[in-house]
Amino acid sequence: MNYDPVLADMIAVAREAGALTLTYFKRFRELEIGIKGPADFVSEADKESELLIRKFLFERYPDWSFTGEEFAAVDKDSDHRWLVDPIDGTTNFINGMHYTISIALRRGNETVCGALYNPVSDEMFTAIKGQGAFMNGEKLKVSEQADIGLFNVGTGLATPGLFTYPGFYQRLDAIRAPIGSVRIVGSSANSCAYVALGRLTGYYEESGIVDWAVGVLLVEEAGGVVTDWWGRGPEFYERTGCVIVANKPTHAYLLDKLKDAPRKDPKDGSH
Repeated sequence: MNYDPVLADMIAVAREAGALTLTYFKRFRELEIGIKGPADFVSEADKESELLIRKFLFERYPDWSFTGEEFAAVDKDSDHRWLVDPIDGTTNFINGMHYTISIALRRGNETVCGALYNPVSDEMFTAIKGQGAFMNGEKLKVSEQADIGLFNVGTGLATPGLFTYPGFYQRLDAIRAPIGSVRIVGSSANSCAYVALGRLTGYYEESGIVDWAVGVLLVEEAGGVVTDWWGRGPEFYERTGCVIVANKPTHAYLLDKLKDAPRKDPKDGSH
């Protein structure tokens, strides 16, 4: 299947959702916020953005399934499924910081194309599997940095409800000490995009596939490495959420630092 026209639609609706969310973003001090869980917020902008994207995509692809962040999934008899995060980085968003809109298309168990939009910086990241990753039309390549002292690693700070919380901060300290820097971007999708672009040499976190499906494709298409924290493939990290995306040297470094973390099993959360 030719996904070029599909990607064009994804870009168009991501820009529409970007314009919508920016109207809220510009008055972030006035937003009404709900709480879904520990450090997990939602605003009216999240809901309106998802509804806009859902309506747009169903009008054009009525037989494809849809999974979003804010509403119940819509399951159709199709190999294709949209994975949509209408605002990835809601905590950033409600505090006037950068966020992204993430739209991935899955065919079976594979992400075949994606669009990731940062409306604040007007950066549009796109990828079709096997055709490279791009930002605003410019082809991306992961950083070639191999000096540990200059690694720039992204992550998120674990909350007590996450499987990887016990020992997380000890592991973070061990990761941080020898390298150049650690950065909390505040959006899983944007963190992955920064790896593809070379702003980060690597990124690791426990998060959800809807958050980083596009980001993982971007990194792979930009020449990076993607595994779970123990070097396992998508059959593990897509179900557990424990993902590393990085250039090869940073990936090897993070694997070594995370290898002793309790393994999360896709079935029952332990291994």
